[in-house]
Amino acid sequence: MLGANIIILSLAALVAADCNLSEELKNEIASYATTVDLIITAATKGSFKGVTYNELAKFVDRFGGRKVGSKTLEDSIDYMLNLSLAYDLQNVHGEEVEIPVWERGSESAVLIEPRTKDIRMLGLIYSVATPVEGILAEVLVVKSFDELKERAAEANGKIVVFNEDFISYGETGQYRGYGAIEAAKVGAVATLIKSVSPFSPANLHTGILAYDDSITPIPAACIASNDANMLQRMQERGETIKILLKMEAKMLPNQISRNAVAELKGNINPEKVVIVSGHIDSVDVGDGAMDDGGGVFISWAAAALLNSLGLKPRRTIRAIYWTAEEVGGVGLTAYQQVHKDEIENFNFVMDTDVGTFTPLGIEYEAGENGGCILQEIMQLLTSINATQARSVEMGLWPETPTASLYNANEQYFWYHHSPEDTMDIEDTNALDKCTAVWSSVAYVLADLSVDFPKD
Repeated sequence: MLGANIIILSLAALVAADCNLSEELKNEIASYATTVDLIITAATKGSFKGVTYNELAKFVDRFGGRKVGSKTLEDSIDYMLNLSLAYDLQNVHGEEVEIPVWERGSESAVLIEPRTKDIRMLGLIYSVATPVEGILAEVLVVKSFDELKERAAEANGKIVVFNEDFISYGETGQYRGYGAIEAAKVGAVATLIKSVSPFSPANLHTGILAYDDSITPIPAACIASNDANMLQRMQERGETIKILLKMEAKMLPNQISRNAVAELKGNINPEKVVIVSGHIDSVDVGDGAMDDGGGVFISWAAAALLNSLGLKPRRTIRAIYWTAEEVGGVGLTAYQQVHKDEIENFNFVMDTDVGTFTPLGIEYEAGENGGCILQEIMQLLTSINATQARSVEMGLWPETPTASLYNANEQYFWYHHSPEDTMDIEDTNALDKCTAVWSSVAYVLADLSVDFPKD
């Protein structure tokens, strides 16, 4: 869930001169070297080698995509609860969450002029439907919101196609998120948005959109970049472009889902908690192996691996598999509300939704002292070359220090929210190393004699 929210502030190239940690604390962190080596060895060479990959593969092959509101999602939650019990984790339970349910239904887009061609498309999550007969309209292609404003007089009654350039997910994703609002403002009857991806010529990448209650919503879908580029070329040649768009999308009644929880109970301060987490739901296309099966399974594995090694930290490590992230972070928000009186005891939150490729370290949101502590901890992972700590803005836990996995995920958005999100993306050795990082950092944070600073 953090993938769209992270803003890098710096590389956090902290050196001893920049930090004022006491020698006592630095020595305490350094004293975990033997334990961290034990964790790394178990994950990459020993008893837990291949376990994260194999368990993820069984899960993905059994359930595939886990759409919010589906029986498949609920069955997958039951599966994770049972898997956590099978590895002797404690306090295993589900916590009910009321969730919105959107159904895409049948959908199609057909180029009518200047030639006939099926346009591959995926409706965006929360899109409204077209009339039953569809929308047949001329097309206006624009490259940006600014161009749309400049050509507003041409947009009325047309299907607006956004053929935006990919800059970053945060910047380019605004077209998917707000394109329907901006197009509706100038009288468009529907909008098609080039899939948000740096490289994916014929693939489709769906995701959530927003509407403005003061503006009548219009149907919205994503199309492949090669089709968006084709429409751009046709327009530049002065050709009239017409598309027939049909979408049956609709909202269904709210349902009840669950956040799944499993713990490795702390042996001294069990009321204090380090959370490790990822989201168990996925979009309704692809298998959700990368987004966010990998994040869920390294979080499960962190607790399971430490438990298998008999490592009982001072504080509780709580693994949470969030529901309904893909429809707006619903599970996380509900959990924060229900547990608002316990947040003071949440020592640290580790939540990852950015892939599980080869790990490089962690990205974190914490104060200066917290950053120094994390920098010291990451030096314990030298043997797998995962020592980096980058300061970022995450914004999901404003009262609690937070971290995400920092990994070599340059290709993450090639597959994100697309049919290509399958187990073929995952690598067993990379997952072993991700498990080692997630487990090691969680254990040290949960076992330190001092609480993590919340400055």
